[in-house]
Amino acid sequence: MRIVLVGPPGAGKGTQATRLAETLRVPHISTGDLFRANISQQTELGKLAKSYMDAGNLVPDEVTIAMAKDRMEQPDAENGFLLDGFPRNVSQAEALDELLESEGIKLDAVLDLEAPEEEVVKRIAGRRVCRNESAHVFHVTYNKPAQEGVCDVCGGELYQRDDDSEETVRKRLEVYHTQTEPIIDYYKSQGLVVTISAMGAVDEVTGRALEALKRDDA
Repeated sequence: MRIVLVGPPGAGKGTQATRLAETLRVPHISTGDLFRANISQQTELGKLAKSYMDAGNLVPDEVTIAMAKDRMEQPDAENGFLLDGFPRNVSQAEALDELLESEGIKLDAVLDLEAPEEEVVKRIAGRRVCRNESAHVFHVTYNKPAQEGVCDVCGGELYQRDDDSEETVRKRLEVYHTQTEPIIDYYKSQGLVVTISAMGAVDEVTGRALEALKRDDA
């Protein structure tokens, strides 16, 4: 299967992408991993992306698209893939369509993980991370440490990362609504969108997703 995974920050896309890709036996292709791999391997695309990032600029769509194209052409993606974080906007979605069409293949589904905005804010803003190298993660509501502010594993100090503050989370959600959410309508016009609730236990969401994809594939 060839799947695009979408959803707001905090909907659990990374967790579900890993689990779904493993079950479906296709590679999980995330934008973050693409950037890290290309930069660490010092590919031409990686050097180009790094030059923009070092200057504090966004990496242009054409660079991201070229990285995705290169990754999707690897042997392990021959029978399918799960895209996470790409496409991020309608122009990238259009470019992906053109790319797949040139290869004579098409997407099977766009899996949309839905979560209420206030729940997303609560999930992210409540995270606390250990300052020690282990970087264990806790949550003020869902995974409380035995002693407030102290890591259960190594005794390190727990803190809230800057990008987990409520103000930053709401800004990230605003970016998602204006830039990424429109691709859902774009793919709905192609009859590809499968929407499920991202609420509940991780196993429940994974089961819900697999069932929805199975129905869509029927």
